[in-house]
Formats: sequence, C-alpha cells, structure tokens
Amino acid sequence: MSGHHEHGRSGEPDEQAAAEMFESAAWDERYAGQERFWSGEPNPQLVVTAGEINPGTALDVGCGEGGDVVWLAGQGWRVTGADFSAEGLARAARHAEQAGVADRVDWWQVDARTFDAGGRSYDLVTTHYLHAPDGGMVDVTRRLAAAVAPGGLLLVVGHAPSHEFTHLSESHRKAMFLAAELLPGLPDDFEPVVVDQRTRTLEREAGPVEAEDSVLLARRAER
Repeated sequence: MSGHHEHGRSGEPDEQAAAEMFESAAWDERYAGQERFWSGEPNPQLVVTAGEINPGTALDVGCGEGGDVVWLAGQGWRVTGADFSAEGLARAARHAEQAGVADRVDWWQVDARTFDAGGRSYDLVTTHYLHAPDGGMVDVTRRLAAAVAPGGLLLVVGHAPSHEFTHLSESHRKAMFLAAELLPGLPDDFEPVVVDQRTRTLEREAGPVEAEDSVLLARRAER
C-alpha cells in the first residue's frame, strides 16, 4: 500500500524498492527518518466535500501523519484515523494533541487491502492518495464502502496516470487510477455523486506542474 506521498523526482526506480513501498515496514522507516513528511494541510477535495455537510463521524483510511484527521476534528467531526504504519499513527496522534483535538480522535492500525469494517459505520469514509498495487483500488473501494453508514458518503481521491509520473516504477504506475475505474467497487446501494478528474498544482523543484486527481464521491442510500 502506498499513500499520501508526493513521489520522488529523480533516478530510475528499483522495482524491489518500489514494491516495498506498498508495505508498512517501509513507511515506518520513512516516518522514523524524517521530522515531518507532509505539510499537515488538509487535502482540498476533502475540504470541498466535508465543508458542505454537517459534521458527524468520519473514517480516514491511509491517514498518514493525520492532516485530514486533525482538520476534520477541528471542524467538529468525531474521527477515526486508520493507517498500516504504527510510526505514522504515532505522529498523527502527536499532531492531534498539538492541535487540541485528541479527544475527538481515535486511531486504528489496519491495512486497507484487508480492511474489514467489522460492523462499524461512519457518516464519511475517506482516503486520499492511497494506492494499492495491481489495480487493487477497486477492492479497497468495496471494502471502504462497507464502512459507510446509510445516507453517508464515500470519498476516494488518488493520482491519475500522468506524464508527470513517468519516472515511477511500473508497479506504482499500475497503482494509479481514473475515478471511473473504481465504479465496479461500489455496492448496489451507492449512487455516484462525483466521478471526475480534477487538476491540481504540484510544487516541484523546477517549478509548479499540473497533475490530475481522480475523485470518486458516492452516497449510500438511506435504509
């Protein structure tokens, strides 16, 4: 599983190293080696979606250092942050403490590829830039949909295949997806609300570049 990161910018990828980036140990090591990995700012598609609905309960899968979790909690949501990296969750918990929202947040160590809601449900289930290998995001979408409460929303955002990512390994390129490719993962009681490619500006050493986000937003029917 690979998530939430902006990819490296130089050098030919090593396939074994690339494959390891889908596993939790590699992320534990990355977090342990850097003081801060992401900006801590919430992802813009989440801000647009959550800003239009009343706060309730939310689950963020692949939460990384917790930027989205902290933002949601600050907006009044009760949030569970889930990630397969124990080191990432520890960092996220510290960020929640620093932001004064720790009482509104729970943490869950889980791999999205084997995620099972276990009867738990949330008004909003979200994941950003989490990429399962070999087209596995359709199955991840199906697993996450099971955690959405009746009337609730599922938001899946990821990197679309792009010429900006030609330096990546083949396995990472295969893990990218278009929003429409996730539709087979939606159960019958979900209605797509947004199935779109949205342009986002990435800051690079050589200057800003434009890349596409794949955005799937779907609502579960009321029972």
